[in-house]
Amino acid sequence: MTHPFLDLAPLGAARFASIEDRVARLLDTRQDVVIMQGEALLPLEGAIRGTTGPGTTALNVITGPYGQTFGDWLRDCGATVIDLAVPFHTAVTAAQVREAFARHPEIDFVSLVHAEAATGNTNPVAEIGEVVREQGALFYLDAVASVGAEPVLPDAWGVDLCVIGAQKAMGGPAGVSAVSVSERAWARMAANPRAPRRSYLSLLDWKERWVDAGRKALLHAPAQLEMLALEACLERIEAQGLDSVMARHRAAALAVREGAAAVGLEPYVRELRDAAPVATTLRVTDGRHAAELVARALAADPGVPLAAGGGALAAEMIRVNHYGADASVETARRSLAALDAAAR
Repeated sequence: MTHPFLDLAPLGAARFASIEDRVARLLDTRQDVVIMQGEALLPLEGAIRGTTGPGTTALNVITGPYGQTFGDWLRDCGATVIDLAVPFHTAVTAAQVREAFARHPEIDFVSLVHAEAATGNTNPVAEIGEVVREQGALFYLDAVASVGAEPVLPDAWGVDLCVIGAQKAMGGPAGVSAVSVSERAWARMAANPRAPRRSYLSLLDWKERWVDAGRKALLHAPAQLEMLALEACLERIEAQGLDSVMARHRAAALAVREGAAAVGLEPYVRELRDAAPVATTLRVTDGRHAAELVARALAADPGVPLAAGGGALAAEMIRVNHYGADASVETARRSLAALDAAAR
C-alpha cells in the first residue's frame, strides 16, 4: 500500500536548486540563496556565528524578543555588542541608528528584525539600510515574519544576510528556511576562523560543497516533505501575485486596528507606520487579564488566530496573527467578534 506522504520519489539536486531560484525571485535578489534544512533559527544563528567573533563590534537593534536573542548569540561569539533598544510599541528609526554609529564608529555589524510578530511592530529597513551602507557595516536582517506581508528586498536595501521562513505570511511549512548571502558576507565568513565548519550551522559548507560546486550534489538528504511544501507555497504566491498577498495582509491588519476600539481594546503599536501587517497586537486597558480574555475568546471560536503576549506581556497584550491563510478581513472581524463575546 503506497502513501502519498511516505512513498515519494527522491528529491534531486536540480529540483532543490530550482526551489532556491524561486526564493531568489521572491526576494528579487541576485545574491546566493541557500535553503536550510530546519526552522529559521538555524540560518539565523548560523549567519551570526559565521560572520562575527571577538573582533566584531555589533549594533544589535532590539524591538522585540528576537533582537534580545541575537544579542545573546553575538556575545557568545565574543563580539562587542552595543544594544539599541526601543519600546516595543514603536519602531527604531534610521536617525537612531545613525546616532549609534556617531557614538561608536567602530561598529562593523548591524543586526535587525524587520517585523516582530510577537510585538506587532515593523522597522524601516530601507532607510536603515542606507545608513548601514554609508558606514560600510555588514547588515543582517531577520525577515522571517515580514516576507509575504510586506516588501523584502535585500539587494535594494543593502542587506548582506537576509533570513526568511515560510511559516508566517508565506503560509508555508515551518521546518525549512532560507538565507540570501552577499559576496561581502561570504568574504567575512571565509576570513572568520570561528565560522562553523562541518556543522549543521555552517553556511560555508553549503557555499563550498553546493554553491561553488554548481549545485550538483546535496550535502545530505533533504527534508523532502518540507521542501515540497515550500515549493507549493511559492507556487501559490506566484499564482496569486505577491502584491495581492501583501495587500491581503495590510487589509487584515487595518481591519483589526480600526475595529479594536469597539471591543474595548487599543492598538499596542501606537502609530500605523510602525505596525506590522503580519500580526496586530492589542492592549487591554481596563484591568482585564489579556491571557484570560484570549482563553474565553478561543472557547467561543476555536478557529480564530488569537494569542496572548509572551512573558510579562501576557497580562496586557493580545496578538491577532492574521497571516498566511488567515490574512483576510473576514478573519480579522471574526477575531474581534470572539474577543467581544469574551468581554461580554
